[in-house]
Amino acid sequence: MTAPVFVVDSAQLAPVGAVVRLDGPEGRHAVAVRRLTVGEPVVLADGAGAAVSGSVVGVVGKDVLEVRVDALLTEPEPAVRVVVVQALPKGDRGELAVELMTEAGVDEVVPWAASRCITQWKGERGAKALAKWRATAREAGKQSRRLRFPVVRDPMTTRQVAELLSGAALGAVLHEEGSLPLATAELPTKGDIILVVGPEGGVSPEELAHFAAVNAAPYRLGPSVLRTSTAGVAAGSVLLARTGRWA
Repeated sequence: MTAPVFVVDSAQLAPVGAVVRLDGPEGRHAVAVRRLTVGEPVVLADGAGAAVSGSVVGVVGKDVLEVRVDALLTEPEPAVRVVVVQALPKGDRGELAVELMTEAGVDEVVPWAASRCITQWKGERGAKALAKWRATAREAGKQSRRLRFPVVRDPMTTRQVAELLSGAALGAVLHEEGSLPLATAELPTKGDIILVVGPEGGVSPEELAHFAAVNAAPYRLGPSVLRTSTAGVAAGSVLLARTGRWA
């Protein structure tokens, strides 16, 4: 079984032979929840692609772990990044979508306030929802043993999403009536592939027109219609396999 991942600040990543102190909430989780003991392997990562692997050399109280560094690890940024613009789902389905996409390997998630979204992020409620998405990406990144966690951007309007799509190497809007199959789309060798996932009510004609103006065409996944909380991970998986990230 692969070693568990815990998050530390980049400044804590020390050279081989050094001892790193893991404390705070991460140390408490390692000691009190995971019950790690001396000799067990761990990975300490900053979530931005840098990490160290080592073994536990000391347990102090209920919330401190001491780890001797055995090797330095890196997860370079991929040449082709998969970015998912995710319309805001109802309830906790947004966190489910972020969790699944993180586990699959998506590089960035952009919350989108689509016109047909029932959920709207405003004021304190919006700030709390965004914080939950970011915490979900962090925890799912650890669980899936990633060293580079996906970035969850600030929420965007349709106009902002169109601006984002204008700089994409490939822009694709998932739509059940799309004439182009995503599985056979011509993929770039570098840059961002940006997928737009609409809400349960679908992407509006006006939004499709906005996105078409920046060369983001509608694509279909297959004969079935997926929920907004699962469409991103399904489409992202298709692309990750085709770009060789799942090789």
